[in-house]
Amino acid sequence: MSLERKLFIGGAWKGTGRTSTVSSPYDGHEVARVHLGGEQEMEEATQAALRGFAAMKALSRGQRAEILRRMAEGVARRRDDIAATMTEEMGKPIQYAKAEVARCITTFTLASEEAKRFTGEVVPVDIEAHTTGYYAMTVMVPLGPIAAISPFNFPLNLVAHKLAPCLAVGSSMVLKPARQTPLEALTLAEIAHEAGAPPGAFNVVNCEPAVGERLATDDRFPFLTFTGSVSVGWRLKQKAWKKRVTLELGGNAACIVHSDADLDWAVQKCLAGGFAQSGQSCISVQRILVHEPVYAAFEKKFLDGVGKIKVGDPKDPATVVGPVIDAGNADRIVSWIAEAKSSGARILAGGGRQGNVVQPTVVADAGHDLKVSCQEVFGPLVTLGKYREFEEAVRLADDSTFGLQAGVFTHDVRLIRHAVLNLNVGGVMVNEVPTTRVDSMPYGGTRDSGIGREGPRYAMHEMSEPRLVMFNLDH
Repeated sequence: MSLERKLFIGGAWKGTGRTSTVSSPYDGHEVARVHLGGEQEMEEATQAALRGFAAMKALSRGQRAEILRRMAEGVARRRDDIAATMTEEMGKPIQYAKAEVARCITTFTLASEEAKRFTGEVVPVDIEAHTTGYYAMTVMVPLGPIAAISPFNFPLNLVAHKLAPCLAVGSSMVLKPARQTPLEALTLAEIAHEAGAPPGAFNVVNCEPAVGERLATDDRFPFLTFTGSVSVGWRLKQKAWKKRVTLELGGNAACIVHSDADLDWAVQKCLAGGFAQSGQSCISVQRILVHEPVYAAFEKKFLDGVGKIKVGDPKDPATVVGPVIDAGNADRIVSWIAEAKSSGARILAGGGRQGNVVQPTVVADAGHDLKVSCQEVFGPLVTLGKYREFEEAVRLADDSTFGLQAGVFTHDVRLIRHAVLNLNVGGVMVNEVPTTRVDSMPYGGTRDSGIGREGPRYAMHEMSEPRLVMFNLDH
């Protein structure tokens, strides 16, 4: 029997009489029925967030830090249930679902610590004759209620990366979760309430996209944080107009493997970076560029590794590649593979599917204009290419409309410097894959990959602004 979950508005569960079905992408069984909000519920949530903002900004740093600490404990207490639900809801292999829960605990813990020390600065204003003796400082104040839209692929921790800094600065939030994966957000709402967050501090409205777009257009929200597709993100930014916006969008991350690299390490990391949780990550390894002298050896080791990847039931602790989120995405990925093959690319491994499970796929000799090369696959597929000079590899890696993260495997500090200066990305991972994210780091991209940065401390700066206080103490 499936669950039935209501919306969470103003510190209480809210039924609407209309529901949407959450189904397992692996075997199609019904996981839950979640109430569906409309314009009325969104307005109620907005009003609740306005009240919640007044309550949150009145709390001390210590009180906000304590709420966040209790939320981390609340997630920890439910870790097994949350991970199991995530595996059913989105088909995320259980090993990665457990890892996401652990990261979520870290995210709330980091925000709890940052809430205690988030501050402004002393400003040296006594630089003019008429301000001699003056003293000034800034205090950081929250912008106001936060509008948030989260994606399906990390339905717990990417909500945490919006909610934790929001509460840390003393703000409130209305969240529209992904329709495929709303359950984790609703669980976090319950945990926040149990942790002592004021009513209205966190409101979750499962709704159709047209209703959710109100979050971008409603001037009562001075800030919008969105994680999702490129097309939707930039369209919402246009609609947001005067609103401050952060966008965490797509990528087709490149990884450069130079001849001086530890080849076994590079292969191991690229396998994990390209195929973990079916490649459904914005920073999944999609393009691997290998130095010609070691290309043949890399390809053999890599294909041997692909052949050993566990594929199938996401509940199996050994599974790496489970289903993609739905049949439409499985169809799309397979059609891109077919396009590449018909254009002369070589399919070195995979290429097929069973239900929504797409086989781990490796494509070589793919032209730059093919979808598998220039767009975001968001599935278990990587392309292999070779290069002669490192500068050429950097140009190829940077020849993209995206700019989220990149990986470089080399021990030559001069090459590393060249990559850092010439890759237009938000992060360069040295002797690591671009799929690497630590929850304390500034995370975000350039170009079509978005604007702004997440990571509790960095998101807190995005969600607040300095207010100057200047003192004339001589009069």
